[in-house]
Amino acid sequence: MATHDTAAPPAKEGGAAPGRPPAGPTGAERRRARLSRRWQRDMRWSPYAFVSPFFLLFLAFGLFPLIYTGWASLHQVEMTAPTDMHWVGLRNYTRIFDDDFFWNAAKNTLTIGIISTVPQLLMAMGLAHILNYKLRASTFYRVAMLAPYATSIAAASLVFVLLFGRDYGMINWALDFVGIGPIDWQSDKWPSQIAVSTIVIWRWTGYNALIYLAAMQAIPQDLYESAALDGASRWKQFIHVTLPSLRPTILFTVVVSTIGATQVFGEPLLFDANKGASGGSEHQFQTLGLYLYEQGWVNQHLGRASAIAWTMFLILIVVGIVNYVISRRLRASS
Repeated sequence: MATHDTAAPPAKEGGAAPGRPPAGPTGAERRRARLSRRWQRDMRWSPYAFVSPFFLLFLAFGLFPLIYTGWASLHQVEMTAPTDMHWVGLRNYTRIFDDDFFWNAAKNTLTIGIISTVPQLLMAMGLAHILNYKLRASTFYRVAMLAPYATSIAAASLVFVLLFGRDYGMINWALDFVGIGPIDWQSDKWPSQIAVSTIVIWRWTGYNALIYLAAMQAIPQDLYESAALDGASRWKQFIHVTLPSLRPTILFTVVVSTIGATQVFGEPLLFDANKGASGGSEHQFQTLGLYLYEQGWVNQHLGRASAIAWTMFLILIVVGIVNYVISRRLRASS
């Protein structure tokens, strides 16, 4: 009996042969897919890795001290036993607000801030306006402007202590030529505050001048050319072109200088090293920073010092809110 072989039907064109499993991805394709997944993870998480050192340092040296001082301000705690805390609520705040030395330090901080900030910013504006013109060796002048900012507070304060010396200081020696007798810059209230403010002015004028200079160079020259064609002098160009264009920058420097004046510490501390944190024999130039230092590290009242620190922090928040309100109004009016 004859048998007939049954042949498998031919595969359709373009289809896989029956019974053959589909081919898997090749090694090159798997490598490309792995690199693609790695690239996607890198694009997603690399920015967080780059900024993580800042946040780790901020948590360790910024947020934790802030929370700890806020908690300590509600307790009676001494520097000699920082872990021995007794809950007192808002007692530390009421005690400092009833303390005449706190209000004296607040007034001194305000007056020193005004005496140092207003002349400082006016001088910085004038210097920036001069440097905005084409001058020979302009780079040298800009570096020289920044030199006081880079100088150590201790070195600058010690030099100014010698300059404001009562018996052999150069300031009294110069005043003697115009018929003004010797001034006791460390013992009298207003002379001591003027002397401390002079140190602050010397250190920060050049820094603010460079900020103003950078903002001036960003002003389009077309505005000055149009004003010149209309017959405006350089003074009128400065009043009607430069100052309106610098309003955001001026507001920024005012806020930063106000914050710095609230926190001023090194200059008054080193101006009279014999009196230390007391700010003179009669606390005549004791600032809030010195008052905090005196309560915490001299009198060792850590809870009271924490309350002062948080009070200063709340003052800075108020300054920031005022800055926000003013900046919004300036943007709305422009």
